[in-house]
Amino acid sequence: MNPAPVPGGLGRLGGFCARHPATVIAAWLLVLVAALVGRHLAAPTFSDQVSLPGTASHAGTDLLATSLPQAGRPSGKVVFHAGSGTVADQRSALDRTLADLRDLPHVTAASAPVTSDDGRTAYTTVSFDEQLKNLGHDYTGRLDTATEPARAAGLGVAYGGDLEQVVREPADDKLSESVGVVTALVILLLAFGSVLAALLPLATALISVGVGLGVVGIVAGTLSFATSATTLAGMIGLGVGIDYALFLTTRFRQDLMDGRDPVEAAARTAHTSGRAVLIAALTVAVAMLSLYACGLSFIGKIGLAATLAVIVTAAAALTLVPAALGLVGGHIDRLRLRRRPVAESGGARDGRHRYAELVSRRPWTFLAVGLAILGVCSVPLLSMRLGHVDAGADRPGSSTRTAYDWIAHADGQGFGAGANGPVVTVVDVSHARTPVDRISNDVTAALKDTHGVASFTPVKPSADGKILVTTITPTTGPQDAATGALLDTLSGRTLPKALDGTGAAAYLTGSVAGQADFRDTIGERLPIVIGIVLVLAFLLLMTVFRSVVIPLKAVVLNLFTTAASYGVLVAVFQWGWGDSLLGLSEPVPIESYVPMMMFAIVFGLSMDYEIFLLSRIAEAWHRTGDNRLAVGEGLSATARVISAAAFIMTAVFLSFTSSPTVVVKMLALGLAISVIVDATVVRLVLVPSAMFLMGRANWWLPRRLDRVLPRLHA
Repeated sequence: MNPAPVPGGLGRLGGFCARHPATVIAAWLLVLVAALVGRHLAAPTFSDQVSLPGTASHAGTDLLATSLPQAGRPSGKVVFHAGSGTVADQRSALDRTLADLRDLPHVTAASAPVTSDDGRTAYTTVSFDEQLKNLGHDYTGRLDTATEPARAAGLGVAYGGDLEQVVREPADDKLSESVGVVTALVILLLAFGSVLAALLPLATALISVGVGLGVVGIVAGTLSFATSATTLAGMIGLGVGIDYALFLTTRFRQDLMDGRDPVEAAARTAHTSGRAVLIAALTVAVAMLSLYACGLSFIGKIGLAATLAVIVTAAAALTLVPAALGLVGGHIDRLRLRRRPVAESGGARDGRHRYAELVSRRPWTFLAVGLAILGVCSVPLLSMRLGHVDAGADRPGSSTRTAYDWIAHADGQGFGAGANGPVVTVVDVSHARTPVDRISNDVTAALKDTHGVASFTPVKPSADGKILVTTITPTTGPQDAATGALLDTLSGRTLPKALDGTGAAAYLTGSVAGQADFRDTIGERLPIVIGIVLVLAFLLLMTVFRSVVIPLKAVVLNLFTTAASYGVLVAVFQWGWGDSLLGLSEPVPIESYVPMMMFAIVFGLSMDYEIFLLSRIAEAWHRTGDNRLAVGEGLSATARVISAAAFIMTAVFLSFTSSPTVVVKMLALGLAISVIVDATVVRLVLVPSAMFLMGRANWWLPRRLDRVLPRLHA
């Protein structure tokens, strides 16, 4: 008997792939090879440099470049430390090292050493004619060769400042990915008891991730992505790739158990769960691409990288997975670990059905408990402090951390905690109505009276007389809250008061000032991104589920999920609850752009589970017209697979907390927490309890709106 035809384009596509598995799989393997070769040939570039036109730091940088170009050149610090005696005891070796540094390619100058009061620490500022990120990590070998005379004489040598862009090794997350894959395999084996059913989602996900990273690398040959973009794309791609394949495989196995032919089962799977995959991937893509609304291409391109990975994994889920299912066919449970493998439901009286009945009897209780849990988790959010994680959070013993500590722990002009983040003040006097000498004296007097200023260089004019320049050393380190407060004081009160009525204007520039402007810009534009994501998600879900109530509830609950994830992140990083666990030596602020990135990612990923759950509920609702029965059936049918998917994605994300990059640690932990909260408290408690309480009102949609909206179904 021929299998019944499956309606819809996705169903026909899935059926075709299932009937021609060898061709489809071979095509994907060829695409994988082409993507990886293309990535190699494209020579991708990555940079964390951010341009902020219109900000004070950017204006100050432009003034420096015009009137004092040597001050605006890329530079870094080479720090020397004597374990015993003083650096001056090895003067000849130090002089040879300075000479060798000046002879390096792209080096324009190496300043005379600045020495601490005890003479044990000194540093030279090395200037370059090329952006440091363009020198590549291999340039570290040249630096090591140039500083060998100092090492041979017994001096310690470390590289700090912006030289971190050169000496910091590119993050290698292969171990994290391997741990995530192995853990996912164990979870799949335990959850479904079939070796082939466990291996299939992993194999297809790995192929799609490989293709996705290849595509990201090819695009990075034209667009310069952030250094964390590839890691983030791989992390998200691996997580959603396994989950999408898992949802499809589970539905396929259930159809096999119901007696359907493998090709028909694969086609039906693509038609039903495949539509949910497509809508879920679209939701993630919309959320990630909304990051461009912040107006910062640095962040927008991170979202683009993640979107490319998600698009590829969704394409693989709709073609490669049905092909693999068609190839395996009825043998998917041949290698089993339990007597009777299970798929979606174990019967009308299994534990998930009983749980659904319990929630239906006590919806107010479950709703109250779920909201209370999210409320407690969200409390730390009230004290969130955005900032920049600097070299002080690098791994102890690394060159960048060593240089940071030597400078921070020494005394003297140019040393101390604030010396790792000096602030350059540029005063534009080109249109001043007051004599420049008087302006210089007023600025000097104002800085002397400002709390938090450890020292500052003399306020001097440039050669063209258009600007005055001084470098301020704060009393606290770059990522300290007091340093941020000092910048606000300088730009908001101290300098405007000193220049009042003179016609001159002051600008704070340098890396610390630029990071503060970046933080403030993010804070101003975060509501825009949130608003766009919420509106687009609401419209998409309203169109898919033909309801106003369901998307409104989904949007609100996902906001709660994000708030709870932020709260946990603050407790772990900012309050220092996870310092030893995550390899950090001290609490750190939340990196400025992490909340914006997390909101888009968390919202997109949490909508994945929402869509898979609601799609099953909607199927039952359209079939029975009974809301109570539909919610119970949808919850029981998806509880196992959503729990397994959540465990897998959590394992993948947590494996990336071993990354040496603190920002990746933050995103990985934040995403893992959000998945746990979403798949347990939200998806299994709040969503069903709220839907039980709303009854038939869940499916309310004004008739006029129903006629206008396009017809989409998950």
